[in-house]
Amino acid sequence: MNKGQRISRLVEELSGAPAGEPGDEIAQHPCYLGFFRCWNEQRYYEAHDVLEHLWLRTESEDANFFKGLIQAAGGFVHLQKQHARPEHPKDGRRMYPAVRLFRLAEKNLLPFRPVRHRFDIEDFLQLLRRQVDAILASDHRQNPWTPETAPSLHLLAGENELRPGDDEHDRQD
Repeated sequence: MNKGQRISRLVEELSGAPAGEPGDEIAQHPCYLGFFRCWNEQRYYEAHDVLEHLWLRTESEDANFFKGLIQAAGGFVHLQKQHARPEHPKDGRRMYPAVRLFRLAEKNLLPFRPVRHRFDIEDFLQLLRRQVDAILASDHRQNPWTPETAPSLHLLAGENELRPGDDEHDRQD
């Protein structure tokens, strides 16, 4: 089974729907919803992969929006790994790439402020800036991420729409 097939299977497990192709209703796309679900479960690597699955098939301006979210997830992968093994020769140095990815994410997400596909970009950018500021203030020695304080992401409520983790029976009519 190749990576695309594994991700398609993961998306289907997360959402109960096939990964599908990009369409008009991004806020309801199984890969998009799967990204938020994985993020909130502190599965940043999987969040990255799930949204990358959609990003690779996107030819619209949303490609940079997805890329920014993917980069942010990658930054949190670095923080999570550094937290788990701060003395490890490789994982102990993950603060630098985390900052780079957060800055790249900000660059890619800025044009989509304040909200894109029911996601509050402005609040998310503030979250990323707080991470960068905390890391820089400690000269890359203090990791601001812990499992207990890990940020959760939520989509803004939309009329007659599902949220990450909902299923078809939760739809509000």
